[in-house]
Amino acid sequence: MKKCISTTLLIFSLLLFVGCGFQKQVSFSGKTMGTTYHITVVTGFFKNTKVLKDKIDMRLDEINKSMSTYRKDSEISRFNALKQTGEKFYISNDFFNVMTVAQNLYKLTGGAWDGTIEPLVNIWGFGNSENKKRIPSKLEIDALLADIGFNNIEISANRYLVKRKAFISLDFASIAKGYGVDQVAAIIKMDGIKKFLVEIGGEVFAAGFRKDGKKWQIGINNPLKDSPFDQVYKAVSIQDKAFATSGDYRNYFEFEGKRFSHILDPRNGYPINNGVVSVSIVADTCTFADGLATAVMVLGHKKGLELVNSLDNTECLIVVRADDGTLTDYYSKGFISQRKG
Repeated sequence: MKKCISTTLLIFSLLLFVGCGFQKQVSFSGKTMGTTYHITVVTGFFKNTKVLKDKIDMRLDEINKSMSTYRKDSEISRFNALKQTGEKFYISNDFFNVMTVAQNLYKLTGGAWDGTIEPLVNIWGFGNSENKKRIPSKLEIDALLADIGFNNIEISANRYLVKRKAFISLDFASIAKGYGVDQVAAIIKMDGIKKFLVEIGGEVFAAGFRKDGKKWQIGINNPLKDSPFDQVYKAVSIQDKAFATSGDYRNYFEFEGKRFSHILDPRNGYPINNGVVSVSIVADTCTFADGLATAVMVLGHKKGLELVNSLDNTECLIVVRADDGTLTDYYSKGFISQRKG
């Protein structure tokens, strides 16, 4: 009799334990797109997240096979290798989705973001080619500019692309990680999890709250060349939003005392020289935030703020370095509210 009572009490306790919504916070990580990802989910105590991680790894591999210029068999590499105008190049849904956002960014920013910039990136030595970092001549740059311009690619609703110039090529380095974040977030939501944080190479999407009921905290790296990767310049609290940061303080080279950033202005072919060292964007999707952060770096803080303030559900923090090294922060109208916990 005592055994039956004990068993009943145990079952009741377990039901009460589950019924009270007891949750656990689980974190896991991996490698993708030449970088790492980190994911934290808040879920039921008995939830097995191993299957979820496997789904995420498979999805990220699909995206990488589509958009990595380091893979010769990827969709983007095969498109770049095509040297014929007028020919239909059929693409996957992933590629089409990114191209659609890319086209919007190109038009929205007046060409400050341009996915056809790959030849310029390579000639400066910042791409995946074997070129060393160097300052190309104006003649070399002008020759490449003739084949730069996202408007030289036709995007059909029937899921194919057409080159209007034979040597046009694509580079999704400033948008693919953001797309990966959005797709991982979609998988987690489909698994019934409503509270989570996804980060790929510094690009983030946060949903719901942490296990302690507070908003997710995102750190913006100190935009100085010798700063440790974990040194926080500003902390941002976000919920159900994407967050992306672009900066020029990691990837650059110096020549005769002058600094040349890996972030190029697609309109003239040269590295930016406007004092902007970091741009953080808060938006509804990480694909958009990722690309827009790069575009605002190119536009500069005045035009960048003007653009962001004209957009719905989008905020930014722009950090500008003066000649004496001092940093000045420029916030969009709603960014302060985003910073509050």
